[in-house]
Parts: sequence; C-alpha cells; structure tokens
Amino acid sequence: MTDTLEERQAKLKAIAAEIAACQKCPLYRSRTRTVPGVGPADARIMFIGEAPGFHEDQQGLPFVGASGKYLTELLAGVGIDRKDVYIANVVKCRPPENRDPAEGELQACADYLDRQIAAIQPAIIITLGRYSMAKYFPDGRITRIHGQPKRKDGRIYYPMFHPAAVLRNINLKPEMEADMRRVLDLIKEAEDAGDPGKDDDPGPAEKPVQLSLF
Repeated sequence: MTDTLEERQAKLKAIAAEIAACQKCPLYRSRTRTVPGVGPADARIMFIGEAPGFHEDQQGLPFVGASGKYLTELLAGVGIDRKDVYIANVVKCRPPENRDPAEGELQACADYLDRQIAAIQPAIIITLGRYSMAKYFPDGRITRIHGQPKRKDGRIYYPMFHPAAVLRNINLKPEMEADMRRVLDLIKEAEDAGDPGKDDDPGPAEKPVQLSLF
C-alpha cells in the first residue's frame, strides 16, 4: 500500500530529526547545520549529490551555492521547476574544506538516504557526481557512463556529472546540457511505466513531450 503524502512527509521529518542529532561519524564535530534534503515528499524525480559545501552547511539546504544555481538553470532549461524535485546528498554533513567524502562517512549516512528514497518512492533517481553514482553504478566511471540510464525494479537510475565539475571544466557543459535534455525522455518513459515496483527494461524512449508529472 502506498503511503499518503502526509505519511511520507512525517517519515522525512523524522529522518531529518535523526540526522540533526547524528554522531555516527566525526563530521558532526565540525558541521554548522546538517543538510538532510529538500523537496516534495512525493517527488517523481530525486537528485542525489555528494556532500554539502560551505553555503549548504550554513543554510542547512542542498545545492544553494554556485553548483546549486547552475543546477537550477539546467532544470529551468528543460522546463522543470526545482521546487518539483527532491534534492539530497549521499553525505548529510560538510566534510572539512569540501574534501571528498570518506568511506566511513558514506556508510554512516547510507541508511538515511535509503530511507528517504523508500519514503519518497521516486520514479527517477538522478545521481550527480561519482560518489552518488557509485551507489547504483559501482563499477562505472562517470566519464564513460554519464547520460546512460539503468532500469531496475521499475525505477530509472540516471548518472550525470556533478554541476561543480562542469563549473571547473567548462568543456563538459555541452555534455551536461545534453544529458539534462534526455531527462524529458525519461519522464515520459516513467509516466508510461507507472509506479516504481515493476522490473522491466523498456526500449528506447519516445521523443520529449510536454511535462505532466508535476
């Protein structure tokens, strides 16, 4: 039985409260705020990044710095309002000096992210960067598999570059924008497939159409 919107919201609120009190790894000692995630509890699309940066740590919200501004622009470019997607990270606290997440930190946060996904039940999970990609594409290399969706248990997993990587290397911008445009195909595919839970792998998606998920 599918949870009601209120039940999903309650689950996400409870997870966020656990994250706020979390001391599972040393990151709790240096954080300003935890960054559980933001977006509708029944979002059909979920973006998963890597870890909070300085601005995210200050505000307690994901993707609010330069990377977040670029992500918002990418979404708007294909007609998706950022308010309609759920955005989270694999790590919920900022690593010092914005270093890469350590394995122990990834493990400490894994249950929180899994429970968020279980509550939201998104039809499409879009990974941003190699650390979130590795959760669903453990043998993949982001430079090789970006823009190539995988389908499992009725859900679409779609790897993309992290916006920060594109800001550091402007040569990646055309590929990033092309990958984002393909999200429209995935939305249509998800609509045709129905709710997550089916284990099928449909053929090539149809051409982009007007958004109707939101």
